[in-house]
Amino acid sequence: MESEWVLRIEEEGPPPMGLGARIKQLRKEAGWSQAELGEKIGTDSQRVSRYENERIAPNIDGIVRIAEAFNVSIDHLLVDGIPRRPLHSAEHNLGDHLANIGELSESDLEALTNVVDGLVAKNRLKILAGGLS
Repeated sequence: MESEWVLRIEEEGPPPMGLGARIKQLRKEAGWSQAELGEKIGTDSQRVSRYENERIAPNIDGIVRIAEAFNVSIDHLLVDGIPRRPLHSAEHNLGDHLANIGELSESDLEALTNVVDGLVAKNRLKILAGGLS
């Protein structure tokens, strides 16, 4: 049986934002000129203009410097639809703790899972009880 591939084009919603448009948006939100951004990332305003107009793309080092200047995650810069997150998180961030879960023993991991399940159940009960009043 032959299968047929069908290409469907999504027309709803805004078009995907490219790297250049995202850089421009972030720069404007920060209130910086192209020259000011260039100074922060170690280049000139002409190169920033070429990035924003997508005539050239920054290399990996440039992407890192841009992410650092705006304190946004690299995936937010490169992938449309990725939520904005800081590149450098505050200390004691939950994500930092989650990154260390692999160090836990099997019994500690089970205990942690039980605590999380209990907290989630408690929150759900609060929501349900609030809906009854």
